Amino acid sequence: MTVPKPARKSSTAHWWVLGALFAGLAVGAWLGRGTVSPATLDFARVVEGIGSLWLNGLRMTVGPLVFALLVAAVAGVPNAALTGRLALRTLAWFAVLLLVAGVLAVLLSRVLLASWPVDAALARAFITGAGGEAVAPVAATGWAEWLQSLLPSNIIAAAAANQILALVIFALLFGFATTRLAARPRTVLTEFFGAMAEAMVVIVHWMLLAAPIGVFALALGVGRQAGLGAAGLLAHYAFFVALVIASATLAIYGVVAFGARSLGARKFAVAIAPVQVVAASTQSSLATLPAMIECARDRLGVSRREAGLVLPLAVAVFRYTSPLGNLAVCFFVAAMYGLQPSLLHVATGVFVALAVSVGSVGLPGQVSFIASVAPICIALGLPVEVLGILVAVEIVPDIFRTIGNVTADLAVTTLVHEGTGKDAARADE
Repeated sequence: MTVPKPARKSSTAHWWVLGALFAGLAVGAWLGRGTVSPATLDFARVVEGIGSLWLNGLRMTVGPLVFALLVAAVAGVPNAALTGRLALRTLAWFAVLLLVAGVLAVLLSRVLLASWPVDAALARAFITGAGGEAVAPVAATGWAEWLQSLLPSNIIAAAAANQILALVIFALLFGFATTRLAARPRTVLTEFFGAMAEAMVVIVHWMLLAAPIGVFALALGVGRQAGLGAAGLLAHYAFFVALVIASATLAIYGVVAFGARSLGARKFAVAIAPVQVVAASTQSSLATLPAMIECARDRLGVSRREAGLVLPLAVAVFRYTSPLGNLAVCFFVAAMYGLQPSLLHVATGVFVALAVSVGSVGLPGQVSFIASVAPICIALGLPVEVLGILVAVEIVPDIFRTIGNVTADLAVTTLVHEGTGKDAARADE
């Protein structure tokens, strides 16, 4: 499968963006005091327009990127599964844990937002400064109308109308249809859409090179409207998403306690703790892969064959915290706008989150944030204007995302090992 190559994360770039965020908020708060000349305010509005232009540059890649990633990912899965029952059992555990993640994201977000609500006045000022507007609740959709929208008669028109669920379903159908082709045309299509995804990622990288400028411009408007209180809202957001991810990561230990009783949750936690430290420092599952393989073989008692198949496959197609973190972001955005998505919209959002989590694996954090969160927001009927600022503080949740992913990868490896039987596993060595 041809997918975008994981880029090395740059902590320097993260800090530049974070610095631009707080600089924009500070300058905007100073401008908002009303002690500057009209000419200065006019210039500030021009700068804020640059922020909107930068955000549009990110938004324009979402549809093509999601479609290409999904087609390439689905079309390439059969090649990964050719190793037989071991790979199929691994993929089954991936599916189960992703579903658990989606459900936990909804429940935890609801509970935390009820006990730690968003400041409505501050959120309104934040949204106004980011160039967004208050939106009305999404119109209720009946089940019949919703079912009809899953397969629109014109997929191009559906994509243009931001019917993201229809686009995702068409991409999945197209990807599965590709797997039924002969080897040569299947390879051609997989490589084509993989190359298309890589091209979209290049465009996103170009946009992210200008992230300090774009974030400064957006933060300028936010600071002018909301003052320095916007920093408190951003801190609320970052710790809220991190708390959702951390809480759901703890559920992994319960799954191990139930599915791998010979090991137990306590021994599992002690064994993987050094790997979690590596994950927190690198913020990259790929960079943590050697440490995961060593841990699985030396401390979890997994065979070479199992570790050599399950862990690379997990890094390639599985990311437990993707639906967790991305749905948490969307529910926080909904709370900012004072919206409450219906049960049908929530189900749609969870489905889209699970689908795009497969396609976006291996992308850098900032690229993955835009490619994954925007489609879910659209599926939930939410605006995406504030995402350009929220991405600036993604460095905090990203640490918890990586720790959760590494924990889930090692948990699946342990569960697969438990299911195959230790004797059979030793025979494979």
